[in-house]
Amino acid sequence: MSRNAALAATVSLTLLALAAPALSQTAPAVRAPADAVTRAGYDRADALSRSVFWTNEQQLNPMDPVAGVKLSQALRELGQFDRAAETAQGVLVVQPANVEAMLEVGRAHIARGQAFYGIAALEQAKAAAPRDWRPLSLLGVAYQQVRRPDDARAAWNEALRLSPDNADVLTNAAIARIGEGDAPSAEILLRRAASQPSAGLQVRQNLALALGLQGKTAEAEAILRRDLPPEAADQNLRWLAARMQPGQTPSPALTEASPTARTWSSLQGG
Repeated sequence: MSRNAALAATVSLTLLALAAPALSQTAPAVRAPADAVTRAGYDRADALSRSVFWTNEQQLNPMDPVAGVKLSQALRELGQFDRAAETAQGVLVVQPANVEAMLEVGRAHIARGQAFYGIAALEQAKAAAPRDWRPLSLLGVAYQQVRRPDDARAAWNEALRLSPDNADVLTNAAIARIGEGDAPSAEILLRRAASQPSAGLQVRQNLALALGLQGKTAEAEAILRRDLPPEAADQNLRWLAARMQPGQTPSPALTEASPTARTWSSLQGG
């Protein structure tokens, strides 16, 4: 090799060696999806934080069904019902047999007041998971919303056969009774639900509603004041007082004055 050729080869190798670190410094780092511990930690976060986290996870891997289901749930809790339904439906494109996605499709359509469009997914979930009470509980809510009360009761009865004394199922059935004007029957179901270890605030608030609608104001007030701040309890009591006035037909749903005040017209999901 001539001296000039050798020199040119040496210069080329030197330039390549210098360029390699520069290339490695400018190449964008590819972020890996979060590990299982980080993901589990976000289950305890608020809905907004979860929506941001799971949006990022889904962008990293659009085929990740867990990210899709979790994002749908967070969007629903934020009131973005249409996006929640679309996101869950997208998971079913990737995994047609994903029961959790089917349930989220149903929940989102129920939440947006269009339960009819969620019934098919919920019936699929029921067929795919015949021992799971949740599809039946949600189907009861959906059937009730589309004015199929007999089917709703049958679904809730089957759910209770699979999960006796389930507080969510009992509450769903009770709220339907309240909507039908049968507060005494609702009270029986809600007392049964409230006695369960899993019963939460919404169960007790609906029991207060059933009691108040029957004129059992003292017991209803005691429940409200145990669970709610004074201004929220006062608001709910004013609603009950107005509801009991002859000829008065206020809206069945209370406006939420605070994060702890509940809308009594909302149905549980299961």
